[in-house]
Amino acid sequence: MKPSVYIETSIPSFYYEVRTEPDNIARREWTRLWWNEHLTAYDVYTSEAVIEELEGGPFPGQSDALRLIGGLPLLEINEPIADIVANYILHHVMPKDPAGDALHLAVASYHKCDFLVTWNCQHLANANKFGHIRRVNNLLGLYVPALVTPLELIGESQ
Repeated sequence: MKPSVYIETSIPSFYYEVRTEPDNIARREWTRLWWNEHLTAYDVYTSEAVIEELEGGPFPGQSDALRLIGGLPLLEINEPIADIVANYILHHVMPKDPAGDALHLAVASYHKCDFLVTWNCQHLANANKFGHIRRVNNLLGLYVPALVTPLELIGESQ
């Protein structure tokens, strides 16, 4: 059985990144490398929340980003996930936007994904926050996915 991966919005966005700063170019290239050469090592999922975020406003590569994730299975967003989001906000695990980072973490945790893959290193793939996330997920009886960037999974499948 392959490890499961939840793809958060920043991944398809960075796949089609057009900004020319070196850090953005690097993230785009690592995203493409992981997606094109390593994705088959995982069972890959996303959610309607990612689609809605990508549809939320025009940006370069928007239609390409939507097409990129178009064939991925969608994990269900249900009432228990809404309760998890509320707890994340209550416990200051995530910002107060119930449709943002808290929702992605709740979906990945509820569905027991092995990895939540993101370039959001402020709220998700952040080692300084992981202990707090783990404590709250344990308190809620939830699985704790590894919160990683594509760079961290390059070579994982080898």
